[in-house]
Amino acid sequence: MDRKRGEGYRVTLDELLTKVDSKYTLVVLAARRARQLVDGAEPVIEPTASKPVTIALEELAAGKLQYVPGKAGIK
Repeated sequence: MDRKRGEGYRVTLDELLTKVDSKYTLVVLAARRARQLVDGAEPVIEPTASKPVTIALEELAAGKLQYVPGKAGIK
């Protein structure tokens, strides 16, 4: 991450995909965290945005969110 966070900072898809194993995981993780924020959870970073999905993506890019992959090949 060569760019500094601040006003106008945008998280890139490439940056986010280094944190998870697929785009699907990224969407699910961001949606779950955004729902937590809407329901009253406090952001774990100082957000530059006001929308919950963007805050969730910023948290993920900052390395503040973790996910544990489930069992592979569940049928």
